[in-house]
Amino acid sequence: MKRFLLNLLMISGLTALSSGQLLAQDENNLTFLKNKKYSMNLSFGDSKDQANDDQDSTKVVKAHKGRFLGGVTFTRLDIGFSRIIDNGSFSLSPKNDFLSYKGAKTSTVSFDVLYFGYRFNPNFKVYVAGGFDWTMIRLKNDVTIQQNMPELVAIDDDIHFSKNRLSNSYVHIPLNFEFRSKENNKGKRFYFVLGPEVSFLLNGKVKQISDERGKQKFKDDYHFQPVRLGGTARIGYGGIGLFTKYYFNDMFDTDAQKGVKNMSFGITFGLN
Repeated sequence: MKRFLLNLLMISGLTALSSGQLLAQDENNLTFLKNKKYSMNLSFGDSKDQANDDQDSTKVVKAHKGRFLGGVTFTRLDIGFSRIIDNGSFSLSPKNDFLSYKGAKTSTVSFDVLYFGYRFNPNFKVYVAGGFDWTMIRLKNDVTIQQNMPELVAIDDDIHFSKNRLSNSYVHIPLNFEFRSKENNKGKRFYFVLGPEVSFLLNGKVKQISDERGKQKFKDDYHFQPVRLGGTARIGYGGIGLFTKYYFNDMFDTDAQKGVKNMSFGITFGLN
């Protein structure tokens, strides 16, 4: 499944690059370079549709009829903090105390690499995207979460770790509904984006650094959910915004961690 998802993203990207008639994109090519909106897009399609989309500097009238769009992109870069919710509380129960973490160093990073959708009018579009997502939990305690165990098990160590991080990586596929305002006299818009997403686990990892053992890395799924269901909301202006994500199913697939969920929030770059 992991190899299939990675191959699917790669094949989709190559198809987009090789097709001279790919669905029309409604943002400028290489937006980051031209408009400094913190994103970069490479798309192909009917040149008339592209010309009608974003030539605001020459005041070209935009087409109002719906059209398909899509392409290879590097956008919607989310950087922020993650939080663990234990059965509705931000305080962990005694049985999950080994997951205690440093809030300021527990983070998330995600971005999209592909998207395809339909713009109904200049103010509303729907699109599905594909990209990658990482959650990095900086553990407080000097524990080692064990590999290849039937349950999520941690043992106490008699050494101090200067870094003790539990992380996961997912392929995510969000379905987004985007609402945007008219451009103001500065050529910028307000955005509001929300929608569900499904994610597929690639791997989990523990990284530890200590004086006694040096740097160590261990890979396992660590009982992270193989399929994660969540929702995202973003609000922003121009190319920058704020995001929040909440995942509806449990963070782990173990009985002992039933009801342990996670959420994240932070800044979005390349909001378009």
